[in-house]
Amino acid sequence: MVKRWLNRYFARKQLLGENALTQRYLVIDLELTGLDPKQHEIVSIAWVLIDNQCIKLSQAQHAINKDVRHLEQSPVYHGIAQQDVATGQNLTAILAALSSHFADAILVFHNATLDWGFLKQAFQAKGVAAHPKLILDTFHIEKKRLHQQGHEIGLDDLTLSACRARYGLPHYGCHHALTDAMATAELLLAQCHQISRGQQLKLAALL
Repeated sequence: MVKRWLNRYFARKQLLGENALTQRYLVIDLELTGLDPKQHEIVSIAWVLIDNQCIKLSQAQHAINKDVRHLEQSPVYHGIAQQDVATGQNLTAILAALSSHFADAILVFHNATLDWGFLKQAFQAKGVAAHPKLILDTFHIEKKRLHQQGHEIGLDDLTLSACRARYGLPHYGCHHALTDAMATAELLLAQCHQISRGQQLKLAALL
């Protein structure tokens, strides 16, 4: 156990010194029935790969969880109705497909505390091994940048749409996992280029 922990520690330390602009990223977004992983459910999961600053649209995935028991307001917010759930995939298969990328990609979320909290609990419940080598959060990256620039942060200043607007990125309709995963991928690339300003950018600078 100690040896495994030490190996992960040193691997992470070495990774943080590498160039962020040449990495492979797995950008993930979830649609949920609520905000509490103990009582709410994952409705859908989408992911997009970034490889060497290129978003791989052909490898983008979107899966609806057919195991969801109560859709709550999902038909209103996400446009996902019961007939969509009926033709979805079971959550174990979705998680297995997702985690197959963990060994060779850095995970990216917009608000990792929420989405990774749900995923981590789902992985444990389904008995799927999941050990990401690093997790980045575009929400946290933007919050750190605004603090460094001396900005006061308002209530809605760190939404995905608000963060994208600061980089001149187009507005996308929200509340669809694949659209939001794409939007987060574009935001990450914009943040990296703004922070690096043509210089090498180490992964440690994004934490």
